[in-house]
Amino acid sequence: MEPTGIMSSALFTDFYELTMAQGYWKNGMNHEVVFDMFFRRQPFNGGFSVFAGLEPLLDALLSFSFSESDIAYLASLNMFEKGFLDYLKTFRFTGDVYAFKEGSVVFPQEPLVRIHAPLIEAQIIEGLVLNQINFQSLIATKTARCYLASGKGSIMEFGLRRAQGSDGAMSATRAAFIGGAAGTSNTLAGKRYGIPVMGTMAHSWIMAHKSELDAFNAYADIYPDKTVFLIDTYDTLKSGIKNAITAGRRLVEQGRGFGVRLDSGDISYLTGEVRKELDKAGFPQATITVSNELTEEIIETLVQNHAPINSWGVGTHMVTGGNEASFTGVYKLSARYDEDSCSMKPAMKFSDNPEKNTNPGIKNVYRLFDEDGNAKADVIALEDEVLTAGVENRYYHPMIDYREFSFTAARVEPMLHCVVRRGERVEPRKPDAEQLRLARSTMLLQLESFDASYRRILNPHVYKVSLTEKMKELKLQFIRERVK
Repeated sequence: MEPTGIMSSALFTDFYELTMAQGYWKNGMNHEVVFDMFFRRQPFNGGFSVFAGLEPLLDALLSFSFSESDIAYLASLNMFEKGFLDYLKTFRFTGDVYAFKEGSVVFPQEPLVRIHAPLIEAQIIEGLVLNQINFQSLIATKTARCYLASGKGSIMEFGLRRAQGSDGAMSATRAAFIGGAAGTSNTLAGKRYGIPVMGTMAHSWIMAHKSELDAFNAYADIYPDKTVFLIDTYDTLKSGIKNAITAGRRLVEQGRGFGVRLDSGDISYLTGEVRKELDKAGFPQATITVSNELTEEIIETLVQNHAPINSWGVGTHMVTGGNEASFTGVYKLSARYDEDSCSMKPAMKFSDNPEKNTNPGIKNVYRLFDEDGNAKADVIALEDEVLTAGVENRYYHPMIDYREFSFTAARVEPMLHCVVRRGERVEPRKPDAEQLRLARSTMLLQLESFDASYRRILNPHVYKVSLTEKMKELKLQFIRERVK
């Protein structure tokens, strides 16, 4: 998908980025820098997150520019010099981008996206990077949790009408598919991204007919191969399931099948009773779908109670993040060009909250696996370090405390890959549908490499994200110099 006019306008940035950019321009400060985009804590008190939003970010980033009307608007603010505005007229991103594969399972403190660019370029794109990655990673993570809670069942994304605006709906559908949703009710997303579209009837369809049975029969006549009856418009057990069985019998006699959906009530009790009625009527293959304000906790409870549910329609909580308002991604300077030494020098942000101290320098991330293919730890290393399998190394906690461990990896996988070099994609852009299939496959494959203790919904184990000794020593050096 090509970026919209809003996303390709370089005005899609926080205003202080532009005021700083003018200051850099005026003072001749446009040296090379490196910024890291990372996040500080797992959303939903979970054990993992899913990285999403990379491809839309690259689309927008590589078309990011100021139009004539953008320049005119900035001029009208009486904040910017003509020379700076002339500079902005030719603005485009000319740097390099390193990133995890979209769909990767990720953890706090790891640089998910690493930007190498002139200072002004790197500064102006901050809002774009965070906007694209934070929202989609939040929704992909939420969906993955629902997918796991269902026992890797069929999750349908039904959130269009509750999403945060049209762009929020499209982005959420895209991210939900990466996170494990089997399909969507969002028809435009189906066309644009190649996601299977799903949905049958609303309560209004039933209420518009003379009777519930008439509504069911009419729908079955029109869509005999894709019929799911919504059975809770009037009374699920006294009328809904009975009329669904009557209408469904006609379909079965034609060699077809059918299903039913519940959108209210005590889902655990009602699905059990509905299953009994369907089986008693001789329709053990008839499916049961449920919806109505589902969360991963509710889904997991229903699965644990053996509720006979075949698929799940999740809307509001999936596309809005539910009880988690945002992904905690940040964008911090980690290295800058030093004219005195003619080299890149590491940089580190300090905070009164030690957990907000950043990791300095240009960094890579490596994932360590044991001989059974299980992911055991992620390690943040400096750019000139290469971790190899079969060698025992000691690794250190990012907080530079007493925690450390030694490990000999059977396999080592570098996680950051160059996706943009000198303002151009390293590989040709893939069609949207192919992008999503690859990202979804990455998510499903990587999830399987983690022990179930990291994936569980409640009280997951904390996965190790550690520093190499060289990385630890660099961070300690900054800390000691600051104390002086």
